[in-house]
Amino acid sequence: MDIVHGCAIKWIQFEMDVYPPMPVITESPEPLQSVDATHQEQMLPIRDVARLTGVNPVTLRAWERRYGLIQPVRTESGHRLYSLTDIEQIRSILSWIARGVAVSKVGRLLARSQAAQVLSSIVPDRLVQADYAQWQAQIRTALSNYDDLELARIYGQVFSTYSLNVVFQDIFMPVWTQALQQKEIFGQTSEWVMLDAFLRSRVRQRLNMLRGSLPARVAVAAIEGHCQELELLLSALFLSGGEVGVRVLALGKPFAELTLVCEKIRPQALVLVSNRAPAGDFARRLNRLAMSLQCRLLLCGDASELAQDSLAGSSIGCLGNEGGLMRQRLQHFLGGTLDT
Repeated sequence: MDIVHGCAIKWIQFEMDVYPPMPVITESPEPLQSVDATHQEQMLPIRDVARLTGVNPVTLRAWERRYGLIQPVRTESGHRLYSLTDIEQIRSILSWIARGVAVSKVGRLLARSQAAQVLSSIVPDRLVQADYAQWQAQIRTALSNYDDLELARIYGQVFSTYSLNVVFQDIFMPVWTQALQQKEIFGQTSEWVMLDAFLRSRVRQRLNMLRGSLPARVAVAAIEGHCQELELLLSALFLSGGEVGVRVLALGKPFAELTLVCEKIRPQALVLVSNRAPAGDFARRLNRLAMSLQCRLLLCGDASELAQDSLAGSSIGCLGNEGGLMRQRLQHFLGGTLDT
């Protein structure tokens, strides 16, 4: 049994234990493309995917036919088969929808994310995803056993193997996000709280280490109600490095008082973090804040991807939601080499 198949089986068996089965709606097969017997062993039918993700088959087919968000392969008899990558894609779709993004707009965001992954990777995606899934299965096992020492051990091993961006964005945060989405299931809240507290403590340690005695050139604040504390801390961590001292403003700062805070601490830039779909007056509020500041106003997180068109031509810079790109754009904005 190869690495990908072995990883897939362990992961699927674990999640089937966690998530109860749901009713399955059958369909008439529609032949599109065939898949050979070798690949069938590594693929899942639609009923198993529904159990793993909590998305019913009718919705899965709609995402495929109407929006083209997932593209399962077909057996010779016409039945859909989904890969591990398809399952991660479905979870990404759920994550965007949970943040208020309409399903009709999710495709463009997924395409951008996938393009960035292709450019940054020289290893076949199926092997990369299988490796990530193996680590995530270990994390879930440690959480289900409430084993903090094992969680710390896994964290240390992952950090010694991967870059900071991969550790959080590709391995730990998908588990965190899934646990957050499943909080209504008995036992999931305690697991999410454990992982959330663990990651916040580790990220704070790294932030303090990176800043050292550097003056705070950049202040990072959450738009109230638009992100969790861990997401705020991670954004600050992704922006840290080099000679850039980053200061995190405590969660809960009123939007109307950000100008007052910046007058006191005098940063070169204020970075706002938002992972919610922008409301109708979002751009107007940001522009009004930008006019009242004596420093540069920047936006990061999922909202910066969604609000680019509405902020085009303004003084507000969009940093994106991917760690490496966020840091690079911040440095360009601070150096005056990148325009809004």
